[in-house]
Order: sequence, then structure tokens, then C-alpha cells
Amino acid sequence: MKKETLLEIILGTIGGLVFAVGMCMCLIPEWNLFASGVVVGILGFIILLMIIPIYRSNHPKKEHAHLNLGIVLTWVIGIVGALVMGFGMSKVMVDSPSQSDLIIGIITGIIGLLVCVLNYPIYSYLKSNKD
Repeated sequence: MKKETLLEIILGTIGGLVFAVGMCMCLIPEWNLFASGVVVGILGFIILLMIIPIYRSNHPKKEHAHLNLGIVLTWVIGIVGALVMGFGMSKVMVDSPSQSDLIIGIITGIIGLLVCVLNYPIYSYLKSNKD
């Protein structure tokens, strides 16, 4: 492993953790640390931005390939599935969910999970029909 790759991994890990802690400081009202959370989140974001020049110096620019609609459709399906699953999780995880919230949340979460799981077979089917 090259030294620059290791540096990218270390900066990504530290930056991601610092950014996540800053966001937790902002979003958990019991901590009462909103202002300092913003500062810590910005610091984590700056650490993450430090990866860009290192990455650009080690990875030469590639020619743009043609737009693969199978990949685009796979990304769209994955994002929609993740959003549906997240909606179901949020319905279940409210303070005191009613019985209908639990049922709707569980069913919606399972549907979103199935969409995410079926994403790869859909891509494989599209790829096999393209060849």
C-alpha cells in the first residue's frame, strides 16, 4: 500500500468521526452543545476536504466514458429503496408509536429493504440484456 493511500484512509476515518461527533453535538438537544458542535463538524469537514489534493495527485484524470443507463437506474432504485426503508424506520422509532405506526413502519421498512436487495438482480438483468 502506498503512503498516500494510507494517508487518505487515515484522514477519511478521522474526518468522518470528527464530523459525526460534531453532528451529534448539534442534533442531540440534551447535550446542549449546538455552537461547539457546529465548530467540530466544520473541523471534520475540513479534514475530509484535505483528502482531495492527495487523491488528485495520486490518481490521474481518466477519460469520461459514455453514460451507462443501467448504472444510473441502479443508483436511483437504491436511493429510493433506502429512502423508503428510512421512512419505515422513522415511523417505528418515534417516542411512543401507535399500533398503526408500528405496522406501517415495519411494512414500509421491509418493502424498502426488498427494493435494496433486488437492486443487484435488476442491474444484472439490465446488463445481460445490453450485451
